[in-house]
Amino acid sequence: MTETQAALLFAALSNADRLLVLRTLVEAGPDGMKAGGIATQIGASPSRASFHLAALSDAGLVKRERQSRSQTYRIDFDQIGGLMRFLLEDCCKGNATLKTCCGSN
Repeated sequence: MTETQAALLFAALSNADRLLVLRTLVEAGPDGMKAGGIATQIGASPSRASFHLAALSDAGLVKRERQSRSQTYRIDFDQIGGLMRFLLEDCCKGNATLKTCCGSN
């Protein structure tokens, strides 16, 4: 992952509602959730949730699948993992103190 790619992902995550969406989808696991359920879970209007879901999807952090008239969203665990690896290994140069703090020995 390049610095530019990581910066785009961090930019997509730089909103409290988007972090709630991310947490909600991580908890939902591989089955994901429908957009309406996500909106309810994070306490947002459907249009506001769709706005944030689109930003996360455009960044590649969330996968979107259309099913008839609804859309199911799933977290892209590989992309999140890549961002975490970038932060720990590339950006922080594998700093032992940071890795220990994060439980990543």
